[in-house]
Amino acid sequence: MRPRAVYLVEFACYKPGDEHAISKEGFLDMTRCTGFFNPEALEFQTNITRRSGLGDRTYLPPGIQARPPRLSMGEARAEAESVMFGCLDALFESTGIDPRRDVRVLIVNCSLFNPTPSLASMVVNRYRMREDVKSFNLGGMGCSAGLIAVDLAKDMLQAHSNSNSYAVVVSTENITLNWYLGNDRSMLLSNCIFRMGGAAALLSNRRADAGRAKYRLLHTVRTHRGAAEECFGCVYQREDDKGKVGVSLARELMSVAGDALKTNITTLGPLVLPLGEQLKFLRSLMMRRFFFFFRRPYIPDFRRAFEHFCVHAGGRAVLDEVQRSLGLRDVDMEPSRCTLHRFGNTSSSSLWYELAYAEAKGRVRRGHRVWQIGFGSGFKCNSAVWRALRDVPPLRAHHNGCGCNPWVDTVHAYPPKPYI
Repeated sequence: MRPRAVYLVEFACYKPGDEHAISKEGFLDMTRCTGFFNPEALEFQTNITRRSGLGDRTYLPPGIQARPPRLSMGEARAEAESVMFGCLDALFESTGIDPRRDVRVLIVNCSLFNPTPSLASMVVNRYRMREDVKSFNLGGMGCSAGLIAVDLAKDMLQAHSNSNSYAVVVSTENITLNWYLGNDRSMLLSNCIFRMGGAAALLSNRRADAGRAKYRLLHTVRTHRGAAEECFGCVYQREDDKGKVGVSLARELMSVAGDALKTNITTLGPLVLPLGEQLKFLRSLMMRRFFFFFRRPYIPDFRRAFEHFCVHAGGRAVLDEVQRSLGLRDVDMEPSRCTLHRFGNTSSSSLWYELAYAEAKGRVRRGHRVWQIGFGSGFKCNSAVWRALRDVPPLRAHHNGCGCNPWVDTVHAYPPKPYI
């Protein structure tokens, strides 16, 4: 009567070509040359970019880098195809899966770009998938949508446990048609930190895959704070006073994210923490509630529950807040900070770039537990917990499947000192 186990067989992250690379100074020069921004907006973007935590080799699609920019539906489709098909080709080649025959569930998540036919239909058409494939296209769910897609895939695989099935999850964001060309500071932040990227993961409920899969999914916990107005509106797509559309990030974002994280770990903690940590937390809670002892609440030591932390690389401030809230060390945050530096904020796919970093360094061992934490508009905080089923050798010794790991040519240079 137990739900069938769900395995992560393999995942692949998209690594754009060198022609898409852009440095921080190149980004600022491109911004100045567009002619859309006033001096105050240019100065603001300069300050944000230089302390953003991004490095000098992130990626932007050609439509944005063109002078003048080519922000068209055709360019947006080209970006989506390049990213989705790039990581899917690597995934199918690495695993030997035939997408025409083997994939029964397909889930694509992209928050801001939802064309017709859908992105999921573009994937079905490209790989000539079977007529009874159950496809889903998740839109408007922000940077945490990748874990929502994993949770949906888990439910689908467990609901169809009588059949041996594969599910493919594609997580990406499309920025060609969502580049903000106005002067509202709250909307300019996204221009400075969001970059091109995407990832694809192959999940399975086949017992035969337990021997070759990398991870087993242990828990998914989803938190939605959308009932509160200040949470609902802190990441909001709207028009500015000139009619330019962009995504506004409110000043309250950090406090909202912190509260959502606390709610999420209140549910997750009893599932993963050792009994001793749970008792310490319960004692602290009782002292505050029943004895009016207003000491700072006890923060459980999550390092006793996890060996690896993959925190959504939403920005330097987000990572600082999570590290402070959870009491994590610099080495625990290294995958997230290095991903932000190397690839920027790639939205929902950033968690996979972070796990790929830990694998590339050879740090993942059998039995290790991985905590993925995603934040997104709404406001949402979602978690996924994985257990490694085998050792993953460092990238330099991994000859079969280097195309899946985007760190193949740069992992030796990380972590940089300093991160900016």
